[in-house]
Amino acid sequence: MAEYWGLGLFTLLGTAVVTLFMVLTTWLGPKLVFPEKQEPFECGERQVVSPYQRFNVKFYMVAISFIIFDVEVVFLYPWAVVFNDFIGNGAGWYAYISMMVFLFVLSVGLAYEWMKGGLDWN
Repeated sequence: MAEYWGLGLFTLLGTAVVTLFMVLTTWLGPKLVFPEKQEPFECGERQVVSPYQRFNVKFYMVAISFIIFDVEVVFLYPWAVVFNDFIGNGAGWYAYISMMVFLFVLSVGLAYEWMKGGLDWN
């Protein structure tokens, strides 16, 4: 555990600095409240529509799809970079089959979403 003291110190110091800044801005910051300040800020323009409107479910489907395939890239890219090392130490087929199973599961999810119309914008 001795090699982790630097990480613990860094975490403690970071937490202390963030807490200090939050306390200082609460104590020293201006406390002016007026109606214009309470309105949501949208690139310097007044609101055109209510922020509480309902969005189509397809926006959420696309967002979830993006997250799923973003996670796929997060796992696939490092695996592809070190794949030659896996081959060299005898774990090549295991690593290859494991990644193919992972990609198969994601492909089944993509096919399901495609069949349900989650990728159509109409």
